[in-house]
Amino acid sequence: MDNRREVREFLVSRRAKISPEQAGVPAGTNRRVPGLRRAEVAVLAGVSIEYYAKLERGALAGVSPSVLTAIARALQLDDAERAHLFNLARAADGSSALIRPRRRTARSWSVRPSLQWTLDAVTHGPAFVRNGRMDLLAANRLGRAFYAEAYADAQRPANIARFTFLDDRAHRFYPEWDLAADVCVAILHTEAGRDPHDKELHDLVGELSTRSNEFRARWGAHDVRHHGTGVKKYRHHVVGDLTLAYEGLEMAAEPGLTLTIYTAEPGSTSEDALRLLASWAASQDAEARTLLAD
Repeated sequence: MDNRREVREFLVSRRAKISPEQAGVPAGTNRRVPGLRRAEVAVLAGVSIEYYAKLERGALAGVSPSVLTAIARALQLDDAERAHLFNLARAADGSSALIRPRRRTARSWSVRPSLQWTLDAVTHGPAFVRNGRMDLLAANRLGRAFYAEAYADAQRPANIARFTFLDDRAHRFYPEWDLAADVCVAILHTEAGRDPHDKELHDLVGELSTRSNEFRARWGAHDVRHHGTGVKKYRHHVVGDLTLAYEGLEMAAEPGLTLTIYTAEPGSTSEDALRLLASWAASQDAEARTLLAD
């Protein structure tokens, strides 16, 4: 990723989202830009107009944490946006490799037996491990059944982003597809800030930008997001509608990877649907073993 361009477009996009009224500055007249002017952000951050203009052109190398904090406050960044700004600054310094542990790629990483045992111990809901590119690296039986359509691409690791934007079945799988698409792109943008030199991420973004107008428009919005907990709706091709809570856990032993577990409310129709999905998954595994035996 081009760090200077990412910095420039991110800061400009955040500035455009803040109205003078929200920032507590006089609106005035003849405003030619949406949101705040550069000069207004500079005043709010307590830096010179020339210095802020330099930063917005992408020159974040050497910027102190106090200045970054002041800019984040002036632009009213949320926690995910603030972390993204600091990640961009570390990448601009060339120090991200020193600060962050080395991140493994999908091709070099393999699941430890103990991790697979842990995933398999989760029997009442889908559980899986993904990286920041949204590759599905490991899963329990319910996880593989839940994302069965994404796993259908056997030529490369199953990837949630590629499935979301390039597979027509995703629009059925995600009843709230626009929300799912927004979240997906925001996660990829967050990862790009953390690891701008990830070639596989760069290739994935290039592929999706070329093949999906929906992705390209969202990527240009420069939204970022922490994706840790919540509730989502799905429509599985075998068991139908599901409303599932999820918890995403950063893996201390595997920097850059996230363990996600989906669960249904006890006694709900979604819990019944997960039981049906488990039964279907067991039957699929049994059929596969029979074919191998033959």
